[in-house]
Amino acid sequence: MQRFFAWAMMCALALAASGAAAEDKVVYHFDSGIAQATKGLRNMRNHLDVDPKATIVAVAHAEGVDFLLEGAKTGNNQEFAALVADLASRGVKFEICEITLKNRNLKKDQFILGPGYTPSGVVRIANLQARERFAYIKP
Repeated sequence: MQRFFAWAMMCALALAASGAAAEDKVVYHFDSGIAQATKGLRNMRNHLDVDPKATIVAVAHAEGVDFLLEGAKTGNNQEFAALVADLASRGVKFEICEITLKNRNLKKDQFILGPGYTPSGVVRIANLQARERFAYIKP
């Protein structure tokens, strides 16, 4: 019996240690334009300041892709490209919905360099949550 308790205690400690080493995985959902993007990029920057090892994927569709267009600016006239580049250098992955491109007659060359593309933003968000266990944040 004493061996069983010792074994159970070791298993519990091993599980606790592995949980402590786990990285947070988060998907940020952008679908509402410039104001949401300004807030969301600030949230991601703060997130990484507190948890620099977090894995962050930003998925944009509908009006949420607007901040990734070449020349897009925040309300205080700062270019989003610099903010996105800074976050990308910290490991954030940006993905743009190809259905949005088609529906809005947008071309990939209209966007800043760096973001990737996904066939469907909504499907990508669902897959990250359901299959890859990403937490969901919509700024």
